[in-house]
Amino acid sequence: MTFARHDPISDLPSLPRMPDWVTSARAETLADVAFLSGAALGQLHLAFGQEAVPQALWRDRLALRAAEACVTFSGRSERAGELRDALHLLRPGDLPGPAGETYLAWQRAAERPLSIRALHRALPRLAPERIAAWLDAGSAGQGPVARAAMVLETALRAAPRAEASGLIFADAALAQSLGWDHCLPLLAAGLKRADLRRSGEALHLACHRAALLSASEALRLATDLARRAAQLKAVAPKLRAKGAGAAVEIFLTRDAVTPGALPLPDRAARRLCDRLVDLGGVRELTGRESFRLYGI
Repeated sequence: MTFARHDPISDLPSLPRMPDWVTSARAETLADVAFLSGAALGQLHLAFGQEAVPQALWRDRLALRAAEACVTFSGRSERAGELRDALHLLRPGDLPGPAGETYLAWQRAAERPLSIRALHRALPRLAPERIAAWLDAGSAGQGPVARAAMVLETALRAAPRAEASGLIFADAALAQSLGWDHCLPLLAAGLKRADLRRSGEALHLACHRAALLSASEALRLATDLARRAAQLKAVAPKLRAKGAGAAVEIFLTRDAVTPGALPLPDRAARRLCDRLVDLGGVRELTGRESFRLYGI
């Protein structure tokens, strides 16, 4: 007798899907693009609070994408793999370097509930009073994306080369306007370097386009991570190592994990990571034989 193989993905609740008319429409005017970006953000909003979506991991991976965009804006060459190395392979006393600092700022901005204190933790060189003033720059009854664009313009006017901080504030303003309790890194990945030199209506249009593009990509990512998280949870009962349950929870909250970050002895942690790769619960992210990073 043969038994049907259980598919953990089939147990997932129905996740929101971006309508085709949102992503395929050709819009040129500010009003049309604003309408589409609003529809996209509305669909993205439905992914918040979905238990199937690993929310902390989702924000962490979007933070990596935003950091990669900001590093590119600054003229540096580091990409996602190098940014991961810059943070996760640090030794005690080492500094992450400029690109790593950008990634760390985005990671910190997204990991805790949105507040002035959390943003100051992400950008400690800026006084909380200045952060609060910049966030208030676009609060005069504007729509979410328009407010984010105004905050971005204000921040970049004051500090033209601080693209990452300006974009963090813009995403924070967007999240506040949408009633989200965490900053979700969105706009940076959808903007071009030239967009950051725009102002007024031109910048508003660029931000609406970025919101439309990034909301669609973030929603696809949420669906993918929900499936991967379901697979990890399905194979977790097969793990026998003490501390495996805590290790699984770490994988469900972080973009990338070193074996040394797991609550197990070094050799046991490496065996657990290899076992999870064999079971299809996690992936090895670097392709290296040493200094490996793992994630779902």
